[in-house]
Amino acid sequence: MTAWGWLMDRMDAVADVMHGWDERAMLSISEARFLRRVPRVFVAATYLGDGYIWLGLALGLLAFGNQRDRWNVLIGLCATVANLILVRLLKTLFSRERPEEGAGAMRGRLIDTYSFPSGHATTSFGLAWLVATAYPTPYIQAIVYVGAGLIALSRIVLREHYLFDVLGGALLGTLVAASVQHLFRLAGF
Repeated sequence: MTAWGWLMDRMDAVADVMHGWDERAMLSISEARFLRRVPRVFVAATYLGDGYIWLGLALGLLAFGNQRDRWNVLIGLCATVANLILVRLLKTLFSRERPEEGAGAMRGRLIDTYSFPSGHATTSFGLAWLVATAYPTPYIQAIVYVGAGLIALSRIVLREHYLFDVLGGALLGTLVAASVQHLFRLAGF
């Protein structure tokens, strides 16, 4: 066996172990008794994570905010578009299948069949980062991160994503949003 073949075998073995752990983590979270007592909360969080809550915030800032708020909405829009493009590219690149349908799966409303990274987590954490940095008040920061966390958790509880999908999406969304925000600041906005 060549060194390359040996390395590929090791990488496959590590990927198998990680997938097994990820699947067990998803099942453990989705079957947690205290989470299953409030299933409607997670269904609502998933639907709100489709963009409705962030769109509502943006419309409120556009209607009632000042010029700085309008710039923040533009930055959020740019970060969201960048995140959605990257999510689509990464989902195609990794082609990771979603978890098998469970009791809470909502497969009928899915746009794609791939799992990594979670688009809901990517978008929610990207926008939470932007809101938290643009409006650095502790209660605002807490609200947006609790909201983003609930949206991301809903994807696991409803068995639409594995834990690594959500964690990867949260990290991706935050990094992209921070980068877009930095580019706007460099441009003088």
